[in-house]
Amino acid sequence: MLNPHEIMKLKSYQNQANLFVKEYLLADPLIPYTSIIGGIFACKMVFDLTQLFSTVYFKTYSSLTKIQRIEWNNRSMSTIHAIFITSMSLYLVFCSTLYSDNWSSEVITRRSSPVSTFALGVSVGYFIADLAMIFWYFPSLGGYEYVVHHLLSLVAVAYSMLSGEGQLYTYMVLISETTTPGINLRWYLDVAGMKKSKAYLVNGVVIFIAWLVARIILFVYMFYHVYLHYDQVEKMSTFGEMLVIVVPLVLSAMNLIWFSKIIKGLRKTLAKRQ
Repeated sequence: MLNPHEIMKLKSYQNQANLFVKEYLLADPLIPYTSIIGGIFACKMVFDLTQLFSTVYFKTYSSLTKIQRIEWNNRSMSTIHAIFITSMSLYLVFCSTLYSDNWSSEVITRRSSPVSTFALGVSVGYFIADLAMIFWYFPSLGGYEYVVHHLLSLVAVAYSMLSGEGQLYTYMVLISETTTPGINLRWYLDVAGMKKSKAYLVNGVVIFIAWLVARIILFVYMFYHVYLHYDQVEKMSTFGEMLVIVVPLVLSAMNLIWFSKIIKGLRKTLAKRQ
């Protein structure tokens, strides 16, 4: 139990901490930078905690090669980012009134908020950290297609965060990260020798459905939304307008290529079970 003096002292520290966060860390001009640093720091923390936790609780982890352990930790990092950014994207796109047609007279391509900017900054921090690891261990953590994907995502997300333009369409594209946990789980099951398990099959079906919805159908919806609001898209800068159109088109092509591989893999797994 604390005495009244200690309680007052604790509340004073709490008020000072809240003031510091509000006036400095989350002040509008500093949000992009603090969120990027926070994203990089969070990636490092998840990477280290995964290594510590896996060493103690997963026997498979100790038997992996050095690069496999690094990829194990890296995939944990990408899974946590995917859960965070997917949750924020779904909320801002479908639940929040920020991008609602009837909410504001301001053009939809120029709407932003401290929360939306902060979430994009965290994502930028992740892409920087992940790209650094991909380059450092290249090509062990991913080939050129991963580099292209991450570079395009980094440029588009960073521009949207810094300029405040096109954040709605950036979040629509980021919803596609909902497929990442399933892809990573597939790798974990494969490494653990569970490729013939029922969990591996179920996970494959879930990946197929999630990919179809989040990376195929949702992209079609996004292009339709751009078409309906193209008069507002034209009010963006030339570079921003290009990013809204070109980046999703390139990612869509990559998604279709990867989707064909997912279908082939699922067919192969089903054929083996028959």
